[in-house]
Amino acid sequence: MRKVSINTKNKISIENIEGFVKRQVTKFGNSAKVSCPKEFLGKEAYLVIVKNESD
Repeated sequence: MRKVSINTKNKISIENIEGFVKRQVTKFGNSAKVSCPKEFLGKEAYLVIVKNESD
């Protein structure tokens, strides 16, 4: 499985947002997943990873 690179930034600006959801990343086999409602199937999405305050 290839490793996905992450761009480290502290600010992001996105236009034309249809909506957003806050979800927990969960284990899925040897990887991880984030659940998303079916209504967004086939749409482009951005996953933003935030730092935990305890880190």
